[in-house]
This record gives sequence, C-alpha cells and structure tokens, in this order.
Amino acid sequence: MAKTVNEREIILGILIEVTENGKFSHVMLRDVLSKYQYLEKRDRAFITRVTEGTLEHLIEIDYILNQFSKVKVKKMKPVIRNILRSSVYQLKYMDSVPDRAVCSEAVKLANRKGFSGLKGYVNGVLRTIARELDHVSYPSEGVKRLSVIYSCPEWIIELWNKSYPLETIEKMLKDFQEEKGMTIRCCRRKIAPNALEDHLKAEGVSVKSHPYLSNALVISGYDYLESLEAFQEGLFVVQDISSMLVGELSNVAAGSMVIDLCAAPGGKSLDIAERLELEEKDVDPSKCGHVEARDLTEYKVQLIEDNIERMDMKNVTAVCQDASIFDPQSEEKADLIIADVPCSGLGVFGKKADLKYKASLEGIDSLVSLQRKILSCAGRYVKPGGTLLYSTCTINPLENQENVYWFLKAFPDFYLDDIEKQLHEDLKHDVEEKGMIQLLPGVHQCDGFFIARLKKKEKMGK
Repeated sequence: MAKTVNEREIILGILIEVTENGKFSHVMLRDVLSKYQYLEKRDRAFITRVTEGTLEHLIEIDYILNQFSKVKVKKMKPVIRNILRSSVYQLKYMDSVPDRAVCSEAVKLANRKGFSGLKGYVNGVLRTIARELDHVSYPSEGVKRLSVIYSCPEWIIELWNKSYPLETIEKMLKDFQEEKGMTIRCCRRKIAPNALEDHLKAEGVSVKSHPYLSNALVISGYDYLESLEAFQEGLFVVQDISSMLVGELSNVAAGSMVIDLCAAPGGKSLDIAERLELEEKDVDPSKCGHVEARDLTEYKVQLIEDNIERMDMKNVTAVCQDASIFDPQSEEKADLIIADVPCSGLGVFGKKADLKYKASLEGIDSLVSLQRKILSCAGRYVKPGGTLLYSTCTINPLENQENVYWFLKAFPDFYLDDIEKQLHEDLKHDVEEKGMIQLLPGVHQCDGFFIARLKKKEKMGK
C-alpha cells in the first residue's frame, strides 16, 4: 500500500516554518512528532535527524550550495532553498541514503510542490554536489573556518573570543554537534536512582549514570519518551545536568517559601519541591514549605501544571505572573528565589540549533535590560538571610557575570555565597569568586549554563 505521508514533505514544512517564518524548531518538531506518532520509529527518526541536522549545519550547507549553484541561496525560492538544504545534509551526513535516492526524491518533491519547471535545476545542482562533495574548498583558519565548519555565526564566535581562546570555542562548537543521550532527573520521593535505572532497562532503554549528580541519568535508545511507563508514572523529569545544579545549590530547608520567577516547564520548581518534601518527612505539616512556580503566559503555566500533575506534587503552585513587574505581596516573603531568566540561549545550540540564527547583539542588549528588571524585583522578594539563585543557559558575560556585578552594586545587602564545596570535583576549579560558575559544553559534561548564588545579609539587631 502506498504511503499517505511523505517524510521529506513533512521535513520541508518544518524547515520553511523555522527558517522563513521564525518558528522554533524544537516546538515545531515536537508538535509534528506528536501528530504523526503513528508512523514507524524509523520514519520519525528520519524526520528528526534530517530536520535537526539541516538546521545544525545550515551555514555549512549554504556555503556548499553557493559554490555549486549559479543562483545563490538568498536568491532562491524558499521551497527550493529548503529542499536543496535538506538534500545536501543527506548527501554529506547520511550514508544510509544513496545519493541517487536523495536527488530523485528532491526532484519529486519540487514537482509535488508546484515547481516542475525547476526539476532540472534541482537535479543538476544536487548531482554536481554529490560528485564534488569531497572537493569542497573550506576556509583554512580563524573565525571564518569555525563559522563554516561548525555552522555558527561569526559574530557569536567573535563574542566568545573576547573571553575564550579559539581552541576552547572549537571544543564548544564540536560538542554542540555531537549526538548525546537525554539527561533525566530521578524523582527520589518515588524511586531510588538505581531502581529507576533497572526499570528503564526493563523497558529496553539504554541508561548510564551522570558523574556530576547521583540522581542524574543519561538515557537513549527509546522509541517515544511519553510511551515509557517510567515517564507516565512520574518517576523522572527531563532536565539537563546544568539545570539540576540549581537545585543542588539551593540549600533549601524544611519549611521554606520558594518562588521560581520564570519556571516553565517546571523542572527546577519540581526539583526544589521534591527536596522540600524529602527534608520535611518529620516536620509538622503546618510548617511545610511551598514552591510558587510563576511564568508569563497561560500556555507556560499549563506546561508547569501538566508536570505537577504527572509528578503528583502537592507543594507546588503554578501562577501566571510577569517576573519583570514588581509584586508588592511578595516583598521579603521568600527564603529562596530562583531567577532562571530569559536569555540568548548561546549555551544550548546542541538542543535548539536555530537559536544561533535568531540571536543578535541588539537582541542581547534588550535581554540584558529585561534580565535586570527581573533581578530588581527578585532582590526585593528575598527575606533577610535568604538566597537568590540567578541562572541562564547562555555563554555571555553581559548576561551573566556583568549582571551579577550590576546586581551587587544595586543591592549592597547581598553578597556572593560560596558554592565550591557543593560541586563535583570536576567543576570546583571553574568557580569564579566563590559564588559563580560558567559551564561550557565540550569542557564540562553539560549544556552551556551560568549559575550565581547570592545571599542576603541578616538584618542587624532590631
């Protein structure tokens, strides 16, 4: 029976939405895979790999196309441009697909999308590239070389080069393109990490422990995450190790009032809530702590609520609230504030490759302004003696260290609190001024991430 769904047409649709219409690839891919969940695992894997791979290698792919096409990429029609891009990815990075099949399917797709007059052009460009792929001339050194080989905009590399040598930057860029498993956090109130490992292996999942935290596992080899019994039972949360370190550094105590200002989808909130529950086993229920997980939109709040329900947590509440607008009701009410603020995302290109094409220096300036608005509110919510954990998933001193220095100047009753003793040995030597750490992919076994722990001084005698 003929297929009713064409995987390459689905891929083309996603690429157009992302590259031409500004949609986010992880959202588009998630929605498409959910819609076509009935497809064979192999077909869904093909859609995922070609979509993610094309976006991950986009600058290199366009560089190759511009060498062999008389019409430059920017001048191509969007449909043709993205058919050629996904096809070049398959030619260069997927040995399992014969070159002739890549060319043939691209021609068929161009015809199906109403571009029969360009079939010869599509076929000619791709056959030439297939024949000459081993002879592509790449830049030989410097920022340009890294930009093309690892498909990263030059301005980002130049920004990083102000803080790191090109050798370190290449490690980061190489790590972004390496295939990795998914990191999950074990829900210890329900199951021990070793028992969860056994449970997942029984479901046919490949599992290994992560060296940085005892409750972190790395999984791979599963078909569809939501189909796993362990997921449905709320035995784990998908969360990168860098994000988990926020919970590890929280020092949350029984009875604490916690506010997570930008919480969606809720990983950190649930981690803190679980830590509270584990701390509160022998505490009077009336004195138990609580986490208020806030975010800007009803959609994001629903994501948090879905995770609260799946994890069956009773000490977390999801609230729709703008973190950049001061809430008088929260002034000096929190023992712990989590401020994982909106950022440029320069540390998570491995998971969201299209972010590197959406980011800009102008956008970063706007984000820094927003981050400082949120921090201005956050500082006022912390009780004397309380803690503010500031974090981002970016690699950029303007959004990270410089924001911390700005905050300490604006709020002189805060100081950087020593985090070194609580970190894994592999991380301790990278702690800055005792209270900050910048995590780098390829250098550390995690995403690019920044964490600072700020402590508010106790009030002097009344």
